[in-house]
Amino acid sequence: MRTIRSSRTAVLAAAAAAVVLAVTSCSSSGKGGTAGTSSAAYNAGIAGVVNPSTHTGGTVAYQLSSTPDSMDPGNTYYAFMWDFSRLYARALTTFSTAPGTAGLKLVPDLATGLGTSSDGGRTWTYHIRPGLKFSDGTPITTADIKYAIERSNYAPDVLSNGPTYFHQYLVDNSTPYQGPYKDKTGGLNSIQTPDATTIVFHLKQPFADFDYLVSNPQTAPVPAAKDTGASYVNNIVSSGSYMFSSYTDGKGASLVKNPNWSAASDPLRKQYPDKITIDFNVAQTTVDQNLIAGNTTLDMAGAGIAASTQATALSNASQKGHIDDAQSGALAYVAMSTNVAPLNNLHCRMAVEYAIDKTSVQTATGGDVHGDIASTVLPPTVSGYTPYNLYATPGDAGADSPQGLAAAKQQLSMCGMPNGFTTNLSARADRPNEIAMAQAVQASLKKVGINVSIQQYPSGKYFTDNAGAPAFVHAHDLGLMMMAWAADWPTGYGFLEQILDGATIKASGNSNLSELNDPNINSMLSSAIQNTNDAARTAAWGSIDKAAMQQAAIVPLLYRKDLLYRPAAATNVYVTEAYGMYDYLNVGSTK
Repeated sequence: MRTIRSSRTAVLAAAAAAVVLAVTSCSSSGKGGTAGTSSAAYNAGIAGVVNPSTHTGGTVAYQLSSTPDSMDPGNTYYAFMWDFSRLYARALTTFSTAPGTAGLKLVPDLATGLGTSSDGGRTWTYHIRPGLKFSDGTPITTADIKYAIERSNYAPDVLSNGPTYFHQYLVDNSTPYQGPYKDKTGGLNSIQTPDATTIVFHLKQPFADFDYLVSNPQTAPVPAAKDTGASYVNNIVSSGSYMFSSYTDGKGASLVKNPNWSAASDPLRKQYPDKITIDFNVAQTTVDQNLIAGNTTLDMAGAGIAASTQATALSNASQKGHIDDAQSGALAYVAMSTNVAPLNNLHCRMAVEYAIDKTSVQTATGGDVHGDIASTVLPPTVSGYTPYNLYATPGDAGADSPQGLAAAKQQLSMCGMPNGFTTNLSARADRPNEIAMAQAVQASLKKVGINVSIQQYPSGKYFTDNAGAPAFVHAHDLGLMMMAWAADWPTGYGFLEQILDGATIKASGNSNLSELNDPNINSMLSSAIQNTNDAARTAAWGSIDKAAMQQAAIVPLLYRKDLLYRPAAATNVYVTEAYGMYDYLNVGSTK
């Protein structure tokens, strides 16, 4: 999930099952319960629950520096929205509500258990819990799940955000399905609902990670009778513990308890706060100040405080105790367009690989608290990671290496641009850390004659309208694009596929910003996900990583970490490795 989805190894996930920490086992219960006894300390939320509590009541307040791509569960691909949307949108499966590696355990949500596969992994069957209801009181059936997948994967002109896995791997009808807004009479034959609690998926090929795939919010049910396409975001029908009481595009939203949610059918969710509010388009430094002052509960973006806030917060002992330096599982990188000249030339792209001073990029964000210098597409936290540095040069100390600059100039000569060239670099205007990184990239490239103009766009439209819209990229000469990425689920495939596979390129909401469409890489990804041998499948991810770096479509910058701030009033706060940020599902507040 773009910017950011977290990722960890399946091995860690399996081992973590024994150490799940139950938030509800701590502190008192009922109205007026205490906030627990856990003391605030630096990094206390990495492996434990800070302020565990079953206190009910109050308001949990979120702020966000921009707007979400969408709050529609079928039309969102930001990590913080996959995390937050679980409050009102239940998928077939999800991740355990626990800190640290325990949060990587995949558990059933709407489903009664994980899937049953047959036909060599081409057919997957799930059963959902009986008696489930939407917030309007109508029953939830598997037909609502099927419809949700059809609308989110087969109507890109209406809902453009989100991954393309279902469209890629479901067997299509003999006549290609046009989606529910154009085809009013049919549906996907490859998803069957023989009864109200059973759903069966038929795939083109075996898919080893399918239980992970159905954890994404595209499987959250949507009643067809209430769907209004792009405007459904204004009147979302909830399947979770909370439902919308208001939503104003560009301004914010409020959620209240869903009276038709049943704790008996949901072992994961609680209903601690009475109300949840979200304010959009609040400057990041203002969000930081409000967190420190205790005027807001959490930063919804989960991308950490700004570098300008960091120095004061880390040097102040009382403020530092409210900070978690969380491994987000993300890679911060520069995507290079393979379809924008002169970066459509491999040697021009290799010149950029050699020229960027990654130490200056790290320094610009505030130092190593924001991550380690990267040289691979896969972060070290993902299964299949293999350490190597394809663009290292002799004597390269990682900072403005003379050898690196010389290698960059040699590549420029080989691509026919010995004096350099001019291009544009996109970045998100509301993310000061990303702008600082972009400025460091700009300064590095100037030393070899590559002149870069930074173009700033809002986060909420970055993928629908700007960097994720290839026609816009080509028309505006966006040869370089700032990006951060982490896995849709904790395997190498969940990290690599949507940013490397040519089949994922789409007109809007595109995640493969480089528009990389290498037949060898496409084939390697398809073959690996069919492999039922865990060791062989894991080894394949490292090989695909190297193949991608040979194409020089991505410049890895940092294996990212984020300084997350939790005020004293926030309860049940911990970092989940499933999303690389705080788990929003059961956060409460003493306010």
